[in-house]
Amino acid sequence: MKKKQIRTGLIGSGFAAAFHFESLQKVYGTDVEVVGVFSATPAHREEFARKREIQAFENLEQVFDACDVVHVCTPAYTHVDIAIEALQRDKFAIVEKPLTGYFGDGSEGFHGDRFPKTQACEAAYQNITHLMEVEQTSKARVCYAENWVYAPSIQKEREIIEKTGAQILWIHGEEAHSGSHSPYYGYWKYSGGGVMLGKGCHPLTAALYLKCVEGRAQRGKPIRPASVSARTHAITRMENFRNSGRHIRQDYYDIDDFSLMHVQFEDGTIADIFASDIILGGIHNWLEVAANNHRTVCNINPNTAMQTYNPVDAYFQDIYVVEKIGTKQGWSNPSPDEDWFTGYPEEMEAFYRTIAYGDPLESDTSLAADAISTIYSAYVSAEQKGAETAIKIF
Repeated sequence: MKKKQIRTGLIGSGFAAAFHFESLQKVYGTDVEVVGVFSATPAHREEFARKREIQAFENLEQVFDACDVVHVCTPAYTHVDIAIEALQRDKFAIVEKPLTGYFGDGSEGFHGDRFPKTQACEAAYQNITHLMEVEQTSKARVCYAENWVYAPSIQKEREIIEKTGAQILWIHGEEAHSGSHSPYYGYWKYSGGGVMLGKGCHPLTAALYLKCVEGRAQRGKPIRPASVSARTHAITRMENFRNSGRHIRQDYYDIDDFSLMHVQFEDGTIADIFASDIILGGIHNWLEVAANNHRTVCNINPNTAMQTYNPVDAYFQDIYVVEKIGTKQGWSNPSPDEDWFTGYPEEMEAFYRTIAYGDPLESDTSLAADAISTIYSAYVSAEQKGAETAIKIF
């Protein structure tokens, strides 16, 4: 069968846009042509386009006119508006995480850590409800770019659950490192929340996904989250925090840098999700599944596919080891293909098979909505010192 050609445009020219572009080069089931890129910063988009030999669009209108698909790799507060505009033009939108949220009241001095979380939760709920309503009237769909869903270890666990009839009893997961790349991160009005949203969404969505898989396999419909208890902390904003060596990012304005969520599903089973920006030694991404017939630990990063001892840091000056490792001296776990382990090329392959051939979409607005609703309900819980909070399901 001849590969279907899809014309694609990138919106955003930062970290996310770069790994989207690289992952698109590895799509094999569809002929993807990356036409160009648009960014609100002319110098950034021109440089991004020049390095990759693609067009630099001057506005969003040009992107939509030239492309069948847009990749929304912009700050989170812009996601819904761009995705809606794409859907209204029957263009598929591949949207980076988080899909949406609450981004403040528009005031210059907005403090997300002081704003009533019940209002934030309701606003986030309305945002995603509006997006889903628009999607229902469009010929296109939103592909939610949650790479953990497509990470090889998570997909292998999906196979185990489906083929063995497993009941998941407890999921335990974490994403942690020493701070985000993004200059926007640190301000609730741009990011929609702190580490519980920005990092916690990854292991949480993987947990929600696996319970959906179990539910579909066992009873023909997903098992959904029902309630959450949570705590958040701003460790690096404490007056007594000592940032020895400046290894941990601490320029956050009004967000949390440590969080935990205890989620109870409608079948009574549970998940515990940790997220933090106070961990040294590289990214720590893992998910553990305790089922009634097996136990799985998904080591997304780090993993022991490769272990290297380097006696002098300078020897590895031109060697990429793993994201945010800090130092290359001593023992480390270089990732032979970090993007592959993390699920980036796999998610793009899956999305373009959906777009070109109608294959089922695993990471969709429904899964994203459950993640957003759970996280913002968790912020309500944290505001109430961990009180159990019901999750509104779409």
